[in-house]
Amino acid sequence: MLMVRLQRVGRKNDPSFRVVVVDSKEAAQSGKAIEVVGSHDARNDRTELKVERIKYWLSVGAQASQTVHNLLVKKGALDGAKSVDVSSKKLGKKATAVIAAKKAAEEKAVKEAEAKKAAEEKAKEESEATAKAEAEKPAEEVVAAEPVAEEAKVEEAPVVEVAPEEAPASA
Repeated sequence: MLMVRLQRVGRKNDPSFRVVVVDSKEAAQSGKAIEVVGSHDARNDRTELKVERIKYWLSVGAQASQTVHNLLVKKGALDGAKSVDVSSKKLGKKATAVIAAKKAAEEKAVKEAEAKKAAEEKAKEESEATAKAEAEKPAEEVVAAEPVAEEAKVEEAPVVEVAPEEAPASA
């Protein structure tokens, strides 16, 4: 099986890579590459890829390594594909747990956003449906209410006249 993978080149402590197509049974360093299809310098964040040739080899049945797959997604050569987690196995279980927790948090955030969006759309549809139903409802005739009977008469308390008290005579 053919593989599209990285082949390390460059000096000690100055890594740069070639993107090569090799038989999966051969080591990338063996020098038996079928074709060199690009280069990658991680230190300077510079990547040059022959996208047409890589797509050809992938269509023929070659498999891309995880890192090359991520490079292709980053450069836009592969459409709609997600990048693959290629974290170091040397970091151990702790790093794997941290990565898993981050991934779970991202998935949870995405699900919450989707649920919120769905709820908003449902509420919008319901309001549109009620508005449409009210618009289609025939106008009902307003029946005039019978005039209200005369206002209830308030019973007044009998008025008692009180005679004014005579003022005492001034002396």
